[in-house]
Amino acid sequence: MRLFFTVPDTPQTQNGVLLRNFLRQCAVSTDLARAVKFRGSGFFANGEPVLANRRVYPGQTVSFELPPEGEGVAPQPEIPVNVVYEDAFAVVLEKPPHLAVHPTLNYPYDTLANGYAAWAAQQGISPVFRPVNRIDKDTSGLVLAAKHAYAAPLLARNVEKLYYAVVEGELPLGPGVIDAPIGRQAESIIGRCVTPDGKPSRTEYTVLKAENGLSLAACVPVTGRTHQIRVHFASIGHPLAGDDLYGGSRERIGRQALHCARQSFRVPVYTPVEGGIRVKCPANGNNWKTVAAESPMPQDMKPLFGEK
Repeated sequence: MRLFFTVPDTPQTQNGVLLRNFLRQCAVSTDLARAVKFRGSGFFANGEPVLANRRVYPGQTVSFELPPEGEGVAPQPEIPVNVVYEDAFAVVLEKPPHLAVHPTLNYPYDTLANGYAAWAAQQGISPVFRPVNRIDKDTSGLVLAAKHAYAAPLLARNVEKLYYAVVEGELPLGPGVIDAPIGRQAESIIGRCVTPDGKPSRTEYTVLKAENGLSLAACVPVTGRTHQIRVHFASIGHPLAGDDLYGGSRERIGRQALHCARQSFRVPVYTPVEGGIRVKCPANGNNWKTVAAESPMPQDMKPLFGEK
């Protein structure tokens, strides 16, 4: 895919602007600029090759082709991929519980990334999986992924997430905050805990229901620490239902009752053109649009509150 940017007519560009500076204004990362130069076909101004130390002028169109990428992980078409939102920059997938997001030493195959690689190949787009957020294997819900190297740093800047968590015990209805530092548990590879030596961590939540010894909370992890929501609620004596890693019982549900229900993020305004997209320069704060994707409560969490 080719990206096109028009040099705006501003006091800063009237006498020309170095291409490298204009690319920075257009949110082209240093790594991507190098890849275009050394692995791609280079940069163009009005269709003519141009070097990064040359000036470009108002009204000119700067363009470049996204450089070729590797094959990514092994494609597995048998892994279903449910796309709930897609545009030229982003794709939001709905992940079921018990499915790892990305291959690891323990899960080299049978992950969301393997399913995405097969889906992307069918769509004719890069199969490289770039998740902007990763959720635990047994957490369900939305995963935002960047479709290419230009989009990845843009999306990572401004994602807001909302989770549904079912916790043990009946908490007071209404808003609450858990503000406590999180660090590694001693002698544990994956475990986390609240500790004075941890990183600052803040979870804002609203308790929506409290009955039958459980509470349903809508949670916003203001910071993004590993296992943040799980650790924070366990630290106040209300571990997530099913979360036996942090003291929860699996009597009512066989995994931590945590679901990423909503994600909102911003993408630059763009227009499809032949061979690619024309992007409005993200340096202008008005050249963005906000996108939201949602996922309903999963079937294994609904019965915890008598829903079908």
